[in-house]
Parts: sequence; C-alpha cells; structure tokens
Amino acid sequence: MAHGDITHIDIPVSDFATAAEFYSGLFGWQIAEVPGFEGYPMWQAPNKISGGGLAPRSEDFTQPRSYVEVDSIDDTLLDAVAAGGTVIMDKSEISETSWWAVIQDPDGNNIGLYEGTTDTSA
Repeated sequence: MAHGDITHIDIPVSDFATAAEFYSGLFGWQIAEVPGFEGYPMWQAPNKISGGGLAPRSEDFTQPRSYVEVDSIDDTLLDAVAAGGTVIMDKSEISETSWWAVIQDPDGNNIGLYEGTTDTSA
C-alpha cells in the first residue's frame, strides 16, 4: 500500500465471540485469530481488500479507528503536531517489521498510523 492509503479498521469490542458472530452473520466477514496476534481476531470483508481487527474495548478506545499507512511514523507524528494535531500514542512496535501510533486531528478525531509490513518472510 502507498502513503495515505487506509490499511484497516479496528472495532472495539467487549466480547470477541459475540462480535465475531454479529459481524460475520451481518456482513459475511471472515474472522479469525492469526498466529502471533492472539487476542486480536482479524476480519476480512468479502471483497478480500477491506479488513481490520476486533480489538479490546477500553476507556480510551470506544469508537472504530481507521489506520492510514505512512512512509514514516516519526515524520508523520512531527507533521501532525505542526499542523495542529496531537499525538495520542507514540510509535509502538507491532512486529519487528511494523509499527503503529495514534494521532488526533484538530477536531478531536483519532486516526491510527501504520508503517511497515506484518510479513516477516520478506
């Protein structure tokens, strides 16, 4: 994916089994845990393009969050702050080849950032 593409959407849930049944039944999403990402079931839409995760609901994560792929999270965090945004969560490792962070735009919308790949075989 290229800089600026939406990579996935996380949906906060309090009960994974109930959420999986709801979304797979309603939309036909395939939902499964991926090895190495236990406790974070991934969903994929029938188009095999759209997807994301069912993430644990928390006090600061109550609404779905879109993630945008960026060439550099470090640069994007600096650019976001310079443009009037706020860093909600600093860069954090997903795997040895991928990272994420969360910013907030001037209107208070949280947007996830993603850099890298989860495929470690490359």
